[in-house]
Amino acid sequence: MTFRWGILGAARIAAALIPAIREAGGEVVMLGAREPGSARVRAFAQEWQVPQVGSYQDVMDADLDAVYNPLPNHLHRPWSEAVMRAGKHVLTEKPLSLNAAEARQLEQTASQTGKVLQEAFAYRFAPQHLAVLEAVRGGELGEIRLYQGVLGFQMTNNGDFRWNPEMGGGALYDVGCYPVNLARLLLGEPQAVMAQARWTQSGSTQAGVDVALSGLLDYGQTGTGPLVSIDCGFDWSPQGMLGRCLVVGTRGHLELENAYLSNVATFRLTVNGEVRSVAPGNGYAEMVRHFQRVALGQESALYPPSDATGQAQVLDALLLSAREGRRVEL
Repeated sequence: MTFRWGILGAARIAAALIPAIREAGGEVVMLGAREPGSARVRAFAQEWQVPQVGSYQDVMDADLDAVYNPLPNHLHRPWSEAVMRAGKHVLTEKPLSLNAAEARQLEQTASQTGKVLQEAFAYRFAPQHLAVLEAVRGGELGEIRLYQGVLGFQMTNNGDFRWNPEMGGGALYDVGCYPVNLARLLLGEPQAVMAQARWTQSGSTQAGVDVALSGLLDYGQTGTGPLVSIDCGFDWSPQGMLGRCLVVGTRGHLELENAYLSNVATFRLTVNGEVRSVAPGNGYAEMVRHFQRVALGQESALYPPSDATGQAQVLDALLLSAREGRRVEL
């Protein structure tokens, strides 16, 4: 049986997921759009050979197994909920929701409907990040003492929704969520956070979005626990995406360049000064493959909805800390 997919919106990230769905053995059946008759949407569907185009509601009503939701952040919760209520599984682009309350609502809907809900952190399935997990979880680095995660770029499109606070804009939601997610994956849940940020409206942090944010995650083991920091931004150098991960332990350390990316041909993983060869792979396709197997009852979910709720709680705390200039307990 072919696993049938619908896509909500002609977002740029959908261009990465459509070939990944096909590589994973799925079929992209329908593209849903706010303006399905527009030339841009029709051209997107033609370019990616999506046979049907309709409205978002048409996708809800279609004979599909699952839907990928890469809409702007503020539309993740309502449309992902609608997908599950319509009897379909849903793969939702990060962040799953605008806050932990919305994430818990989606988690409850997934439980009520019995549908698979997954936050689309494809990097977790990429070979270089699996190698990082193996080195840390396998004890090769000893007890972890330091984690630094960095991801940012220079965003020059002033009309991008990521500048709009009402649409869930900001650097933390867009790029900072990745180093936060990997910290949680490697070390578990922090007990508290502290953060500072630059905002789009100086002197009115409640109204703007975070142009850049730096945060500390406190794991509560005074004197012995890991020191964890994350940095993200939209106003960094114009040389392209900067993503790095550094993990230091009592027996060794590792560094990963091109960190948090999901499908790159070139990366550099260095463990204790040794450059390790890890064959590149498509994290998007592996994520989709896992999602489909979970939906078909062939695998247990590696990242159930509760993981996305935990992620949202940390993001909430970081933004609150940056706005109010104080430590926030979790």
